[in-house]
Amino acid sequence: MESRRAQNQIANLVGQFTDTVRDPLWKDIPLSKGFKALLGSEVVQKLSRIKQLGPVYLLYPGAVHTRLDHSLGVFHLSRLILLRLLSNKINSPEATLNFSDEGINAFLAAALLHDVGHFPYAHALKDNISVTHESLGARLIGEEPSLRKIIESQLNTSLEWVTQIIDDSLPCDEGEILFYRRLLSGTLDPDKLDYLSRDALFCGVPYGVQDAAYIIRHLKANRDTTLYLPLDAIGGVEHLLFAKYSMYKNVYWHPKVRSATATIKKVLFLALEGGSVTQEGLFNLDDESLYHLLEQKAPSPLFNLAQRVHNNQLLEERASLPYNASYHNDLFSDKLHRRGVENSIWSALKGKYPNLSPLEVVIDIPEEVSFEADLMIELEDKGLKPFSQVDPLFTPTTVALFTQSIRQIRLFLPSYVNEGDAKGPFLEEIAPHG
Repeated sequence: MESRRAQNQIANLVGQFTDTVRDPLWKDIPLSKGFKALLGSEVVQKLSRIKQLGPVYLLYPGAVHTRLDHSLGVFHLSRLILLRLLSNKINSPEATLNFSDEGINAFLAAALLHDVGHFPYAHALKDNISVTHESLGARLIGEEPSLRKIIESQLNTSLEWVTQIIDDSLPCDEGEILFYRRLLSGTLDPDKLDYLSRDALFCGVPYGVQDAAYIIRHLKANRDTTLYLPLDAIGGVEHLLFAKYSMYKNVYWHPKVRSATATIKKVLFLALEGGSVTQEGLFNLDDESLYHLLEQKAPSPLFNLAQRVHNNQLLEERASLPYNASYHNDLFSDKLHRRGVENSIWSALKGKYPNLSPLEVVIDIPEEVSFEADLMIELEDKGLKPFSQVDPLFTPTTVALFTQSIRQIRLFLPSYVNEGDAKGPFLEEIAPHG
């Protein structure tokens, strides 16, 4: 019975997906009529006006792909993962999680909609905004009647399930939905499999490309909703973690990208603090409307700084120091403290550089990123063990070193400020003493 049901679900995931969208990364992406309607909704189409990587195009000019591109890719990989898990169900019906038709469509809808709460620089503004983009997305989906109509009438699933998969802060006690939630946001989730490969493709770098077909082919899930890989496929996890590290080092946290990100972050923080921009006013913006909002509402000095980023006239790195969690936590978490340190550095430099503005002194501290894997590995005796206990390389100590090696506190200043002049005040304020 369960095997026959899985066969029917596979037939639906193939036979009903007769429309296609052409994608630079995955080529043909099949869509059903319902998901084609969801793709065409205004809420989803807005994502075509938000760059996936924000200011990375200032360093890698090809990186102008959008959150819509990425959302389609996540949807596509999610469908392939379901096809694999359902195929496993046919071969081992007693050992594999049961899937409902409603749950399958809710998961695929969540995959396509998972980024609708994004606005420009949303990740960089986490400490300035009181709500996550996942919660924003869930709220937006719930408030948009056209989405409810498509989800409930054409996809025949629950809008509440869709939002519960996207936003893990929403209460949920449905085992299948909790599984989809972990599947959409885990170590080998379709989100990472798409963005690492897609970002690498559009940046023109080889570091992030994933063998998604190999990983998906080996994925398994048991009745306890545990997702796992067999031991002989552990290389897929290792490669993903290495790729993530390389992309952070060479792309996401490249000094030029960090300069642009930190500068815009400072502009928006000061605009929010001064009241010229509101938190709610940011939520429905795309890249261009954010720029125009700052042009119309922000004080001229703030807009001029944003305009310099827009024109690729960036502040340059003049000093850096490895982040020390035990010493620098206040500098990272307390925006006012960080601004006070920036002002102290400006005071030390303004005598020699009278034209230097306090706005042009920017300290950047990237948020913490993890290179851990919460995936289970199936050993030859069929027992499951955590990846960190099986892999001899990605031990907790090694993983911590990965993060420490690339998480740097940087001081950005105009190019005319000499590095030697900047380093002393920076170290005086930032470096651990005693």
